[in-house]
Amino acid sequence: MTEQTNEMIAGKNPVLEALRSGREINKLWIAEGVKKTGVQELLDLARERGVLVQFVPKKKVDQLTDANHQGIVAAVAAYTYAELDDLFAVAAQKQEDPFFLILDELEDPHNLGSIMRTADAAGAHGIIIPKRRAVGLTAVVAKASTGAIEHVPVVRVTNLAQTVDELKDRGVWIAGTDAKGSVDYRKMDATLPLAIIIGSEGKGMSRLLKEKCDFLYHLPMVGHVTSLNASVAAALLMYEVYRNRQRL
Repeated sequence: MTEQTNEMIAGKNPVLEALRSGREINKLWIAEGVKKTGVQELLDLARERGVLVQFVPKKKVDQLTDANHQGIVAAVAAYTYAELDDLFAVAAQKQEDPFFLILDELEDPHNLGSIMRTADAAGAHGIIIPKRRAVGLTAVVAKASTGAIEHVPVVRVTNLAQTVDELKDRGVWIAGTDAKGSVDYRKMDATLPLAIIIGSEGKGMSRLLKEKCDFLYHLPMVGHVTSLNASVAAALLMYEVYRNRQRL
């Protein structure tokens, strides 16, 4: 595992998932007035793991983070990025063909958090993001993922195109979305070892990555808009993979 960024996480569910996952938590602040009955599991887990819990005025919690904290904030050990081998290891452990997401310069932390949440639900084995011009693992992403950030490994790479080449060398097929001249996503062969590229919010998938795709799919639309939000498109594609693989 490599690279880390220091973060606070806020909100009951993100903090609870961090505790459940065994992530190192340095300190937990709970605002006075928060009902203990609503956070009893959180308090029990914190006690089991030897986490220092401090009850403080709500103003103190407000000062710790700008996020919607629900009166709960934790200082956590840095987020750890995975290596590509870790993603293959997750697939192997589950005895499943690899299923990865590649996010091409996604900049909105809420989109990344939402994609992580769906990736966890749909059984994706991990996410690959670029180091430059893309959002990383932040407190906002953690909040938007509602705890999925603790369970979905994320690899951050210097060059997405080179990573795609490496994936292909390791037997993974590459799929992307393209509105022109592509196949309906419902005809996807999702039983293959697969990595799906999701384009950025504004520009979509880069030309270089598009050229490296083995398959190009489109999402049929009959309304007036010409594209979908990145996290919505990703969710549809992930659940198509899930649906196909459940048939096996």
